Amino acid sequence: QVRLVESGGGLVQPGGSLRVSCEASGIIFSMYVMGWYRQAPGKQRELIAQITSGGSTNYGDSVKGRFTISRDNAKNTVYLQMNEMEPEDTAVYYCNSAPIGNPRFWGQGTQVTVSS
Repeated sequence: QVRLVESGGGLVQPGGSLRVSCEASGIIFSMYVMGWYRQAPGKQRELIAQITSGGSTNYGDSVKGRFTISRDNAKNTVYLQMNEMEPEDTAVYYCNSAPIGNPRFWGQGTQVTVSS
């Protein structure tokens, strides 16, 4: 059974930092390009960062230079370090395969709120 569990979300002030994590089970994690997606209220879910098994990364323009994606294949975990956060970063954050999320992999996500 495939399971992706996101954690680490919360409330952060503008300009602050937060790291979210996603632990995978039921898949051969190292075979997948992994990505972080987010869905803000009233908007479609979007891919914001992705990382290959070897560590090559790619970012969406809205987070480039502020967010860093990383992974630990031994722990089946992918991370997203978010710095210089803005209110526009408020969303539910999900991990999944990239660049297209596998419908079987979506988890519950983790809520991130940027507000003073």
